[in-house]
Parts: sequence; structure tokens; C-alpha cells
Amino acid sequence: MELNDKYGREFKTLRVSLLSTCNLGCVYCTMGTEEEETADHKPQTPAAVFVGHIARLHEQLDLKTVRFTGGEPLLYRELPGVIEGVKALGIGNIKMTSNAFLLDRMAPALKEAGLEYINVSLDAMDSDSFFAMTRRKQLQRTLKGIETALACGLDVKINSVMMKGKNDDQVLPLLEYAFSRNIRIRFLEVMAMGHLFGHAGQYLLSQDEILDTIATRYNFNKLERKSSSTANYWQTDEGHVFGIIANDTEPFCIDCNRLRLDAEGNIHGCLSDNHAILLDDYDTEEQLQQKLRMAMQQKQEVKFVGSEMSMMHIGG
Repeated sequence: MELNDKYGREFKTLRVSLLSTCNLGCVYCTMGTEEEETADHKPQTPAAVFVGHIARLHEQLDLKTVRFTGGEPLLYRELPGVIEGVKALGIGNIKMTSNAFLLDRMAPALKEAGLEYINVSLDAMDSDSFFAMTRRKQLQRTLKGIETALACGLDVKINSVMMKGKNDDQVLPLLEYAFSRNIRIRFLEVMAMGHLFGHAGQYLLSQDEILDTIATRYNFNKLERKSSSTANYWQTDEGHVFGIIANDTEPFCIDCNRLRLDAEGNIHGCLSDNHAILLDDYDTEEQLQQKLRMAMQQKQEVKFVGSEMSMMHIGG
């Protein structure tokens, strides 16, 4: 099926939120209330259901990449099975985004199942700053998970959400940790999602501010941006590469190719649109195609504007 808009955008990357439960309480994702901490004890969607959804979308879109997210995907009990199922569909790139709390014990099985790439959320190298960002004290569990993933042969990247007044002193420590292990790191401008919708600006550490900090220690040059990439990348004189996802100050909507599938069986064409499109509710191929066109229409023309949806429920 030929599905694109006037900008030539299409859906080639599917982000699958396996569940809306997480074992961290990151301040940019939740308000840290007891209700949020204990929410979502619903039965998990079976792997066969996810694989069936993905297969139907793949038939229509010829997907190139599937990325598993959450919540926290390592809490999904059938994770190796759903990875194996997607691999069997012939989709080229199977990726995951995780906080790595459980990665130390799960990385070998995930690699064997067919996982190739993992983005690990790591927002601080200092224990106090890590707690301030995640409301958890076990920084070493995340670091151990990263080390195990590297040892298993997984391609690891680090994602670091930067917030002014919270962890803005962690830019260089995070960068140096990544460089020491030859891991690509991407700094993220905070997103106006969920409880931050409408006032994320007070926490915004901009791309320019991040670059100014890095420039105090490193010389670097900007690399050419690849089509549909969320990040801008730079290379230091020493050969290390880092990126910045500047969704606020240098948005990348113009060639976005991402579609989202949540744990409730809904598809979303853009994080900036609260309207969920139920994927199960169709009888014919033509009706499915109409749903995908509706999702395409949700895409923003110029800039991400945010949403009241929580990132924990739709995936990062």
C-alpha cells in the first residue's frame, strides 16, 4: 500500500508499547504519586496478539524497524517470544528502549531471541542525581545491565533526558562514561508530555546549552543528519560521536516515519495527538488502510507541540 502525505512522509518504523507499567518513577514521565506507582495490574497482552497486529501492519506498510518500549518492556513476561515472532516476519531491525534495571539477567536471552539494538535510559552518573531523576537509588543496576548487554554483543546506545535544575550538571559525566565504553549517547530535550504538558519549558535544557557545556571540554563538528533521524550528531576531534534529540528547539517532524502501537491495541500517528485509533475495530483491508490514513493525518507539519498523554502509556 502506498501511504504518504504531501511531505513524502510514510510509516516505516513501528514503536510498540508492550505495557504501561514501569519500575522507575522518572520525573519527566510520572508525578510520582502512589496511584502511579501501583497502577496497571491488568493482564498483559499476549505476545501472539502483538505479533498479529505487527504482521498486519507490516503487510500494509513494509516496516523496516520495530522498537519495543513501555512502560518498561523488560517487565513484559513474553518479551523473548514477541521478539522471536517479529523476527520471523522478516522485519530487518528489532530494537528496544529500556531502563536496564533487569537487563543484567535478561540480555543473553533477548540477544538469542533476535534483539539487535537497545537504547538504555540513563539520566545521571551521580547517585544523588540519579535518584532525583528516577526516584530510585540503584544506579549500579542500570550500569551493570549496560555492561552485560555490551558483553552479549548487543548494540547499545544511551538516552539521557536533560532537565534544567535537575540533572544539568550531568552532561559531561554522562558523555565521558559513554565515550569510555565507545557507546553513542544522545541527550534529549525534555518533552511536554503528560504532567509536563504546558510547562515543560521551565526545565528545558536546550540543544545550544548542551553543546556549550560539551564545548568546555571537547572540540567537535556536526555530522550530516540522516533522513527521518530524531537526533542531530556531532563528532569530537578524538572520533567520539554524540547526539542531541532537540524536539523543541530543532524539531524533526518534517520527515518523521514513526507509527506507534500501544498495549490496548491502539495506533497513534504522533505523540502530539491524544486521539487513539483502535486497530482491532475493522473487518476489511480497506478499513485498516483508512485507519492508517487517519494516523498519518495526526502528524504535525512543523513542530512537536506536546500532549496530555503520559509517555509511560504510549512509549518513548
